[in-house]
Formats: sequence, C-alpha cells, structure tokens
Amino acid sequence: MALRFRILPVTQFQQNCSLIWCDITNQAALIDPGGDIEQLVSLVANEGVEITKILVTHAHIDHAGAVADLAEHWQVPIEGPHPGDQFWIDRLDEQARMFRFPQSRRFEPTRWLYQGNEVAVGTETLQVRHCPGHTPGHVVLISESAGVSFVGDVIFAGSIGRTDFPMGDHQTLIDAIKRELFSLSDEMRFVPGHGPMSTIGEERRSNPFVADKRG
Repeated sequence: MALRFRILPVTQFQQNCSLIWCDITNQAALIDPGGDIEQLVSLVANEGVEITKILVTHAHIDHAGAVADLAEHWQVPIEGPHPGDQFWIDRLDEQARMFRFPQSRRFEPTRWLYQGNEVAVGTETLQVRHCPGHTPGHVVLISESAGVSFVGDVIFAGSIGRTDFPMGDHQTLIDAIKRELFSLSDEMRFVPGHGPMSTIGEERRSNPFVADKRG
C-alpha cells in the first residue's frame, strides 16, 4: 500500500485534518487544513514529506480556514471543493468572525473538483465524488487502493453532517450518502471531519440516520 496518512485534529472544533502521502515518492497533500498552522507545518516536517497540493472537501471555516496561508507557505495548488461552495469561500472572513477563529482569507481553487474527477498524490489516485447537502459543493476523496475515504462532514461514526446552515439540505445529504458512499464496499474505512474513523459497513448497519432498513 503506497498511500499513508496521519490525522491531526485542529481548531477549537477538533476538525480532522489529514496529511496523506505516497510512500513511494514522498509526495503529500493536506486535506482540510482548517487552522493551527504551526502544528500542521510541524507535522509535515516531522513526517519528512513534500507537500504538493492542498485538498478541500468543503469551505466551512474549520475545514478551510488555513487553506490560503498554507498554499502560499508551500507555494502549492489548491484542489477542491466543487464550485457549489463558492458561497462559503467568499464568506471565510465572515465565518472567522462569527466563530471566533483567527482571521481567514478567501482563496481561489487552482482546480475545482467535480463528480468523477481524479486527484493524484505521487503514484496514488483519489476518486472524487460530489456529496452535497451539508454544503452544496462538498466532495469526498476515495482511495480504493488503501481502502480509505476522506469524507469531510458528510457522514460520521453514528451521525451525519448538519444541514441547518445556509444552503444545507437534509434530504440532499441523505440521498448523497446512499448514492455515493453506500455504493462503496462495506470494508471501506473513512476519516470523517470530526470524531473517530468508521467503515461504510458499520454505518449501513447502525447509523440511525441512514442505516439500511431490514425486516
């Protein structure tokens, strides 16, 4: 398995920022760097990997607050989210004030991500699926080779993402989970935006919001 990852909870919301890298090339990406820049820079240095891009599942402040600064720090491109999240990118400074985060700058993705796109990290390839509902432009990133997905705030162990923020929609989120995530294997592990990892199979069996209904 060439893809490796480390999870570092950041910000007062304990958002799971993931450092992923290809252990063949040592090329790496940060997924959802929401804040705590010094800790993230230290994590990358300690692992001895080379950041080649920043990946963003969606543009809520705890996932995207440090994107502009870190892309500038490493001089790397930003990939994601889907253009449906332009609304939230444009309001990053407003979100920072509202939730008492450090000042945050809006960013312009080098590449928007769409359903069916692929993202390369060294020799590894992540599949992109568009999963709106929590935000309109939310994407998830799937490594079939490593059997792990990075799902942001779409689904959690035993729960699903909030839909009471502007432009959220509960039924759209439920539909996206069942269409895009529950089509993955039961063995697929996932890193949620908050809290512990789980598997698709476990959530299909027991998640009270989206579990399969069986007789």
